[in-house]
Amino acid sequence: MTESLKEQVLARPVPTHVAIIMDGNGRWAMEKGRPRTDGHKEALEAVDEAIQGCVMLGVKYLTLYTFSTENWNRPKEEVDALMDLLVYAIEANTQKLMDNNIRLRVIGDVSRMSSEVRSRLDGCIEKASKNTGVTVILALSYSSRWEITEAFRAAVREAQDGKRRAEDVDETYVTSLLETHDIPDPDLLIRTGGEKRISNFLLWQIAYTELYFSDQYWPDFRKDDLAQAILAYQNRQRRFGLTEEQAEHLN
Repeated sequence: MTESLKEQVLARPVPTHVAIIMDGNGRWAMEKGRPRTDGHKEALEAVDEAIQGCVMLGVKYLTLYTFSTENWNRPKEEVDALMDLLVYAIEANTQKLMDNNIRLRVIGDVSRMSSEVRSRLDGCIEKASKNTGVTVILALSYSSRWEITEAFRAAVREAQDGKRRAEDVDETYVTSLLETHDIPDPDLLIRTGGEKRISNFLLWQIAYTELYFSDQYWPDFRKDDLAQAILAYQNRQRRFGLTEEQAEHLN
């Protein structure tokens, strides 16, 4: 990241939480005449760049849409390769996480992952659990509809047990049942790859999140691109349903 770009970003408040839909790995590889799995391998460099960019700019939370529940429907060989690559990458970079004081956590239906993958992943998370810097959240085997459905199930169980009445249910209660209950909602959501949709990602949490779409494929995304997305965010007025005048007073 150039020093001048970094200074521009740091001159104004940066988002506390950035979420990224990392799209375009397969298309990046196919356009180069390479296997789709090569795109996923190259994507690891972009992940490292995004994490380092957050460290440099003071972003506290980075959520990466790593593997959706729908991705289980992809060809088995691609899914297996993704799982192997994921765990290898996390294990290979655990020391880097420690050196940079980065905490790691996972949201999603990890019960669908093999016991070996879960065990190795849990080991890496435990090693970095005491870190206090940027929290990197991997959305693994995740979809927002799955998350909200699980929240409904938990609410019904509490009601059946007499622990909750209908009139007790409010937004705070619903939020408490989500995977992200202890994480602030994203301020900025970035999607790469040229697509302009949310793809079942953090639907409850992004009610007032600023959206930024990039035509770049994820393997080409770098710290400067993250900084440019944050600059675009900083040039917007977040209103949260208020008028411009009210929002100006709020800020």
